[in-house]
Amino acid sequence: MVHTRQNQSSLTAAQKKRFVSALLAVKRKGQYDEFVRMHVAYYSGDGDGGQRVAHMAPTFLPWHRQFLLEFEGALQRVDPGVSVPYWDWTVDRSPTSSLWGEGFLGGNGRRSDRRVMTGPFAYGSGHWPITEGVTEDKFLTRDFGRPHDPIELPTKDELAWAMRDSLYDSAPWNSTSSHGFRNKIEGWTSGAGKGKFRNHNRVHRWVGGHMLGAASVNDPVFWLNHAFVDLLWSRWHRKYPDSAPYLPAGGTTTGTRRVVTLDEPMPPWKVKPSSMIEHGHLYRYA
Repeated sequence: MVHTRQNQSSLTAAQKKRFVSALLAVKRKGQYDEFVRMHVAYYSGDGDGGQRVAHMAPTFLPWHRQFLLEFEGALQRVDPGVSVPYWDWTVDRSPTSSLWGEGFLGGNGRRSDRRVMTGPFAYGSGHWPITEGVTEDKFLTRDFGRPHDPIELPTKDELAWAMRDSLYDSAPWNSTSSHGFRNKIEGWTSGAGKGKFRNHNRVHRWVGGHMLGAASVNDPVFWLNHAFVDLLWSRWHRKYPDSAPYLPAGGTTTGTRRVVTLDEPMPPWKVKPSSMIEHGHLYRYA
């Protein structure tokens, strides 16, 4: 059955409540933390050993498309009418946006320890203990805009910079690839300081707290960020119908590390990038 992913700004109060309720139910079952562990397990950088699939690789987009579908399936087993909304961070750029409301994702962390104090995912609610990740603290943390070293959410111009590239990806197929939509939307550049990070990466850094690093799934806004990135991949594909929708098509390596090609499975699933390119039979975007 085809379901629709909506812009979070268009959700009604009832839709927000259903989404949050399904999230909390998946957390209570212990399934949510399995998604955190999976992302941690498959997050590796250019300097790490082994095969790279979740980040800094051509599979960034198809891997997270499947990851979103797996998570959405968990939500829909609780409530079939729920889907993952998306957050257009070029429009909803303020800490006061409805996204961060008391009845939805809650707000920023307090200054002293970045602990989120409002909303259903605040530790004080008793429903969202953090059990996976690099910190011993059990509470969700955020640090909007990183006040000690300010950073802004991506702009429409930065997004347009990525969307103008008609090539999907290029050698060496990692965070140093200077050409290709994949690396530009993921947000790696050769710049210095905060200017190095664009688009998807900049969003993680703007939210801060648990959104930094491999355990970023601990913050439910992770899914809304990646739903928007997934939508952008769909738009890119429609914009350049004559471009290869995924590269590399054949076997290649980055140093001693092999990247997944078009018709090879992406761990931990048997799903191939080629099967992730079209999604209209599964879901659509409003």
